[in-house]
Amino acid sequence: MMQASPETETRDATVARKAWMGLLARAKPARLAVLVPELPAYALLRAPEIGAVMVQGRIGGSGQPFNLGEMTVTRCALRLGNGAVGHAHVQGRDKAHALRAAVIDALMQTDQADAMRAAVLKPLQAEETLRRSQRAAKAAATKVEFFTLVRGEDQ
Repeated sequence: MMQASPETETRDATVARKAWMGLLARAKPARLAVLVPELPAYALLRAPEIGAVMVQGRIGGSGQPFNLGEMTVTRCALRLGNGAVGHAHVQGRDKAHALRAAVIDALMQTDQADAMRAAVLKPLQAEETLRRSQRAAKAAATKVEFFTLVRGEDQ
């Protein structure tokens, strides 16, 4: 059996981290607080702070990029007692959400990753999947099918 190269392992770890950080950022802050009620000891590297980022769009979805406007975000960086560093960027002005997401990011880089995946990430992923499918079903219910009838004189 072939072993994965260090570059492949690094790329896989980066993709996995990007996925869980996105999931944490999209999570409802109240739900995240229920799933992780108590936080371990940490030292703030960058206290939660509110700022803005420029959001870009693309003409036609794939054309030239253009600046759509600014969006408010909150970011945070911290270090756990064991040295693991966590980062978070969340939409809006919720400092507690950014802090909790950064702690979970740091915990995912420790030996507690499997426990965090089972207790936090899997439920969040299931809830997000359900929300998306419900939204898609609601949108599908409003879909209109257009068709053309052939009239007698058009033949």
